[in-house]
Amino acid sequence: MEIRVLKYFLAIAREQSISGAAEALHLSQPTLSRQIKDMEDELGKQLLIRGTRKVTLTEEGMILRKRAEEIIDLVQKAENEITVSDETISGDIYIGTGETDAMRIIFKTAETLNKNYPNIHFHVTSGDSVDISERLDKGLFDFCILMGHIDTTKYNYLNLPMKDTWGVLMRKDSILADKSHITPEDLQNLPLILSRQALKDRGLDTWFKTDASKINIAATYNLLYNASLMVDEGMGYAVCYDKIINVTGESNLCFRPLKPKLEVGMSIVWKKYQIFSKASEKFLEKLKEIL
Repeated sequence: MEIRVLKYFLAIAREQSISGAAEALHLSQPTLSRQIKDMEDELGKQLLIRGTRKVTLTEEGMILRKRAEEIIDLVQKAENEITVSDETISGDIYIGTGETDAMRIIFKTAETLNKNYPNIHFHVTSGDSVDISERLDKGLFDFCILMGHIDTTKYNYLNLPMKDTWGVLMRKDSILADKSHITPEDLQNLPLILSRQALKDRGLDTWFKTDASKINIAATYNLLYNASLMVDEGMGYAVCYDKIINVTGESNLCFRPLKPKLEVGMSIVWKKYQIFSKASEKFLEKLKEIL
């Protein structure tokens, strides 16, 4: 498969039309159709369902779309790093992270670095640990912020000097709002809203004093903002980290920490044997200096 043809395929997936993609790419429709047909023959799989009004992707086409987007992103990242001038330090730094107030130190480092190197640009993507570590492994991120245990066979890391505190996000008119702390007994039989991170966290599993099958999970979430809306609408209680959702002022919500207290440390990680761009090297140097 050629990079050029992958870009053609992504254009068709985006436009949902071969004619529309051909117009956007400044190609003739027969030329574009032939290129995609050749790729389908090469793979031995049908990628597109050609309808009268629009084109849809087959299951194999959806898989290729995801991988093609990753490949194009990686190629663009490599081109940017290679073509950067030797005389100036510039470029893009890609960071994956969960939702945590600890990102303040990353942003402080970025702001300090930009004073001397204004042509360094930062791109931050939020997700849970499963999503961001997968993209780090594929080379789509330079760094990730991961909570808890780090796989030292795969990653180098720096521990960050802060911890996130587990607790419960709830409505101010809830039956638990008058409590200063939340115990496992308080949450028995209540509808809980959990993240994938919470479901995998061994410390939290121990704190509940029971296995996940006995917890009343009303909903799950990826990013906490959506969970806060669920809480606000009365769907349940979100188990989450502190300092992410604003619960001051006129907010309908409040946060109560767990008791016994449960905290999790975090680290900034990067792949072992990774070859950094000059921009990434400067960022890591500045972060170490600030730490």
